[in-house]
This record gives sequence, C-alpha cells and structure tokens, in this order.
Amino acid sequence: MREHLTVSEDTIREACGDVDLPALGVVEQVWDVDPIPADEVAGVAADAVDDLDFEDVPEGGEVAVGAGSRGIANLPELVRGVVDGVRDRGYEPFVFPAMGSHGGATAEGQREKLETLGVTEESIGCEIRATMAVEQVGETPDRGVPVYADANAVAADAIVPVNRVKPHTDFSGEVESGLSKMLVIGMGKQRGAKMAHDWAVDWSLRNMIPEITEQLLDALPVAGGVAIVEDQHDDTTLVEGIPPSGFLEREAELLELSWELMPKLPFDELDVLVVDQMGKDVSGQGMDTNVTGRRHFTIDEPEPETPEVKRVFTRGFTEKTKGNAMGMGQADFVHDDVLQGLDWSKSLINAITASTVRGVRLPPVVENDRAGLTAALGTIGPVPGDEARVLRATDTMRLKRCYASAPLVEAARDRDDLRVVEEPSAVEFDGDGEFVDESPDH
Repeated sequence: MREHLTVSEDTIREACGDVDLPALGVVEQVWDVDPIPADEVAGVAADAVDDLDFEDVPEGGEVAVGAGSRGIANLPELVRGVVDGVRDRGYEPFVFPAMGSHGGATAEGQREKLETLGVTEESIGCEIRATMAVEQVGETPDRGVPVYADANAVAADAIVPVNRVKPHTDFSGEVESGLSKMLVIGMGKQRGAKMAHDWAVDWSLRNMIPEITEQLLDALPVAGGVAIVEDQHDDTTLVEGIPPSGFLEREAELLELSWELMPKLPFDELDVLVVDQMGKDVSGQGMDTNVTGRRHFTIDEPEPETPEVKRVFTRGFTEKTKGNAMGMGQADFVHDDVLQGLDWSKSLINAITASTVRGVRLPPVVENDRAGLTAALGTIGPVPGDEARVLRATDTMRLKRCYASAPLVEAARDRDDLRVVEEPSAVEFDGDGEFVDESPDH
C-alpha cells in the first residue's frame, strides 16, 4: 500500500508546469577549530573524572555511567575513558543506557542502540546493564510531578552521566540538551521521559529540567557529570568533569559555548533547502530545528528567529537511525526512500514519549529527486529558477560544504567566512531522476 502514497514525477511536473532548475556550485564554510586528537580523547575523559565528587562513595563501590543514544563524536572512546577513570580511582563501573524511550522503549533495543554507536562491553571494558525498570525517587513540590530514575542507577553507589552539551531542538532555556536533560529524561527511561514531556506541554522543559535536576542531585548519589562540547565539524573540542556543586551553572555556560560552535546554515534566507539525510544520530528531531528554523511541532515553544526557509525537501535516512523518522514533519516534501525506510512503530513511540507527534506527520512523498526539487521550486512563489536561493546539505550536522545556487555563490564571494569551491553548473540526474552528485560533505 505504501507505493500508493508516492506521487510520480510526471504528476509533479504537470502540476507545477515548466520549472527551471537552478545550476548549483559548492561553497565551503571557513571555521577556526581546535579539536582534541582522537587518540587522546579517552585519556582526557579519564582525567575529567578527577573533578567529580566521590567523597561518599565506599571503596570498591559501583558507579553507574550513563550513555545516551545521540551521534556523539568519539562516543566509545569517551565512555571508555570515563570507565577507566572511575576504575583507576578504586570503584567498579558499569554503563547503563540513559536514553528515555529510544531503541523502541525496550532494554534490548537500547542495548542495540548503544551497539550501533560503537558502545559495547568489549569497546568500553565494562558491563552494560540495560533495563526499562524505574523507581520513583521523588516528586516536584508545586505540581507533584513524579520523578523517576533507572533502577540499576538508583541501586548504584554513584551516578555519572556522560553527554554532549548543545542547543535543544524543542525548546530554549538556560540548560537544554546535556547532562541535566540526561538525568531527567534519559535516566527516567520511557516512563520518566513520557512524564516529563507530558508536563512540559504546559510547564515547558526550560523550567522543568532545572527543577527536577536539583531534586535528582539531592535524592541520588550523583557524583557529577562529564560534559562534552563539539566544534563545527562535530569533533570533540572540550571534555570537562562537572561536580554536583556547579552542575546547572557550568552547564549553562557550556551551552553558550556550544551555541557559538555548532554548525549552522551559511545563509539565513533560503527558498529551498535540500537535506540528503535525516536521523536520530544527526539530531533528536532528525533534522536540527536550530538549523532548519522549524519548531512548529512543539506546543507552546517559539520558533527560532532565523533562518527563514520556504521549502524543505528531505531525501532519506542515515543508516544508524534504523527508520526512526522523528522530525520528518519539518519537511515540505520527502523522497520515496523516506517512506520505504521509515519504521512507523519506532517513530510514533518516540513522538508520543516526546509529545511532539506533529513531528512524525508524513509530508507529501515524491518519486525521485527531480520531482522533489521541482515541487519545492514550484511552490515558492514567482521566483525564477535562476534567481532561487537553493542550498543542498548532507544533513543538519554536516554543513562544512554545501551545494548552492548562483545567487548564493555570488553572495559567498563577498564573505570572509565562506569560500567558493566550485562554480555553478547544471544539476545532473540519472535515468531514474536521482541526483548524480554525491552528498556535498561526504
């Protein structure tokens, strides 16, 4: 039945009429980066454990290290480093999945999710204990919202979340995606994540996460967390151990740094954005809403002020997302590959848990790339093809190089932060109407 949802290229061309497709060149963003060498990441992560607070942890005590489901650079090395750092200090570490409902909201699914990210018992050197069982460890004072935590973590002598700090895709606040959110939602498993997102519709995660984080720090033996910040290339640029005493304050400071360093579109106003792949390893919403400027599926949360993008055409999934189509509702059109590859059950569980069901609305499905580009250009108003501001990116995380139409290439010549790599030329398609050129930042 799925094939009946796909609209043919002929139908699109008949509806849109004659649409001139713009020539595309290649522009490159000029970034000043200082990543930690990959072979040093584990050692830096081990050293970060020095700054945590194990004062009340008995010798030989068990330490639960939380690892999530995001596509964090060097994640196996980072987790292994923290594990080594904990063990070097005389404690017994184990890793637990701190990822809310991801992995289909099953223990085995969450273990498999870690495995797809390279986090296995062999790669990190310790046991992985996966469960969906939780314990209620408190409730918020004013609203009486129950606070849940992973049963294995609660039973440990200390808890250490390991997570990247970055802007969140659903809300804006002093702390967003990072250590605190991992404690509140990731460690809360499916039950805690669902509870948090249900209440967030009225309360907002910007208010909820700091309050519940403080409760968790009081109720559980959280020794602190290991925070990661990545640069524009999504390479590890900072690894820092944060003790409980400065948890929220320091995370807020690192969020500001992360915002400065995160990759963004090189232009604030676009007629068409083509995204080659979306996935949970790219962003929690498949495509980062801070990049696309689209957060309309989150209730009572404002849209980012920039960028302004008239049409988004999304072409497919990353392999690691395993068909989770969370966030595809941002797109105006999707390629048939999205329809054929999506896992409805996994996507809907994620959307229900996060209370962002609009994010998994299936956009109109087109047969091929030429149909998608034609449909997008045919619905941006009276803009001639050779004047359209069109950008094609690999995904919303890999934005170093992008295909750009002639007006954007011309604008790039006058900017110090951009470099023209290739002059515009006609877009080539194969016999099936698919792009011949590889992704721009492959």
